[in-house]
Amino acid sequence: MNPILLDVPTEFTTERLFIRMPMPGDGKAVYEAVQASLAEFRPWLPFANKEQSESGTEAGIRESHAKFLRREDMRLLLFLKETGRLIGSSGLHNPNWDIPKFEIGYWLDTRYSGRGYMTEAVQGISSFAFNELKACRVEIRCDSRNEKSRAIPERLGFALEGTLRNEDLSADGRELRDTVIYAKLSD
Repeated sequence: MNPILLDVPTEFTTERLFIRMPMPGDGKAVYEAVQASLAEFRPWLPFANKEQSESGTEAGIRESHAKFLRREDMRLLLFLKETGRLIGSSGLHNPNWDIPKFEIGYWLDTRYSGRGYMTEAVQGISSFAFNELKACRVEIRCDSRNEKSRAIPERLGFALEGTLRNEDLSADGRELRDTVIYAKLSD
């Protein structure tokens, strides 16, 4: 089946979060969240080591919106239900619609870390993938040294399937790093 023909919800909620696809105009809020979090993002996220601009972020949001509609990548933005404030980004990336399987990636505005929001978001996104998209497999990949990122799949019962040694470069591009792969399968 051609995935563009799938009727996929563009938003859903968890207990404390409103999660939806990116929309034109979201760039300013995403830019502000990234700027507030650069120090924590730099060791792990390559984009945090590059020049940032509000207009560039808005262009990226519009690209993400189009990719979501084409089912090429399904970025999702995370908002607090109570206030409507953007607190992070996640999504279902690198889809393989033949299986189907997805990879969850994520970042959280550091002003909101330590409150369980990302764990809640990843749980909700995993459920969305399994229930709405009929995923057979959901993966989370991250730098083996990123303890905060690793804690989320471990908390949610994802199985550590392996470590790919010297598989990627550090976010600053200066050294080789190992990538760990966690996965959860449909019941």
